[in-house]
Amino acid sequence: MGDLELLLPGEADVLVRGLHSFQLREMGSEGWNKQHENLEKLNMQAILDATVSQGEPIQELLVTHGKIPTLVEELIAVEMWKQKVFPVLCKLEDFKPQNTFPIYMVVHHEASIINLLETVFFHKEVCESADDKVLDLVDYCHRKLILLVARNGCGDPSEEERPQDSTPMQELQKQAEMMEFEISLKALSVLRYITDCVDRWAVVLSPPIHTQRECMQRLHPVSCFSSPGKLQQFENGRWQTVAPSEQQRLNKLDGQVWISLYNLLLSPEAQARYCLTSFVKGQLLKLQAYLTDTLLDQLPNLADLKGFLAHLALAETQPPKKDLVLEQIPEIWDRLERENKGKWQAIAKHQLQHVFNPSDQDLRRQAQRWAETYRLDVLEAIAPERPRCAYCNAEASKRCSRCQSVWYCCRECQVKHWEKHAKTCVLAAQGDRAK
Repeated sequence: MGDLELLLPGEADVLVRGLHSFQLREMGSEGWNKQHENLEKLNMQAILDATVSQGEPIQELLVTHGKIPTLVEELIAVEMWKQKVFPVLCKLEDFKPQNTFPIYMVVHHEASIINLLETVFFHKEVCESADDKVLDLVDYCHRKLILLVARNGCGDPSEEERPQDSTPMQELQKQAEMMEFEISLKALSVLRYITDCVDRWAVVLSPPIHTQRECMQRLHPVSCFSSPGKLQQFENGRWQTVAPSEQQRLNKLDGQVWISLYNLLLSPEAQARYCLTSFVKGQLLKLQAYLTDTLLDQLPNLADLKGFLAHLALAETQPPKKDLVLEQIPEIWDRLERENKGKWQAIAKHQLQHVFNPSDQDLRRQAQRWAETYRLDVLEAIAPERPRCAYCNAEASKRCSRCQSVWYCCRECQVKHWEKHAKTCVLAAQGDRAK
């Protein structure tokens, strides 16, 4: 590990051993919050380890203790909570929480898990340790790819107009929508790492993985959009305007799409299990238009893909197969839906009364734990770039003097943002004093 350590090896081992699945009604509870904090610590430590390239203890522990399937189950459970329970909470007229941060932590839980999976799935042994849960993970990624295809070219969701008098819950809903885009991009990266092992999973994943391929063919470009006079790309967690001289440069996320397509199209095992109909051939040949010399200079391996497509143009198509096909199906989403069907309202009301309506003392105690989890020196070490102003998103050099966690570029922006930031600022400051 590097000089900056969040967890000692013994601590990381204990945290990984303790990971387990929660029921939907338990999300946001005290035990669930402790595991969320542990996951955040593991997540940050995994990023630190990957940054300094001195061993990967978190990845090794997750494989050794067989916890990747647990993370996949938790990922899909919180996804279901966000789709089925969170909208019910937002519509409850008698639910007007003084502080929405406890709910935000549940909403953010999906992002924490997918970020950890993205970090560790770089290693093939982690992907292989997912066992049959890899099918559920591919199914999850497919849902996220559909979201990306649906919003492709729509631009920065943060620039959409917001109501001036929005309630805290409406503001939280908007934050969840913006977070969903970043989660989907993380899922794209995870899927790309799974395609590195496509030969290992060819029998299990053949039908669903080719569905992902058809989605990916429509993701050009996945992380950029054009508006009058400028091109913007999503990099390092935010939208950035691209200089004219840089507009032909392939960014990391679009590179993930091309590598995934390369793996899916050129894998012998995957090719053997896919029927080349005239429709499929026509769709694949559309990729030729994107394989420019500029792209091949940046990803030379795509020359093999270009040759494959040239050969495909001359190949005979096949009629659809009528053979009996037996395939495994993902089970986590269906099982959770069966277990909780018709209970969404009851779960929301239970959480309203017992989870998301904490006392001031509970909030102060939770704030202390948050302050211990999100250490500023660690957050700054893993940040991809300099801090941004919480109000205008410009590069920031000044930090809120009370909570020390939010950045501003000038005093004027801090004053304008204060009404929105005040409650979480006071809460964080109370947590620091409690320490």
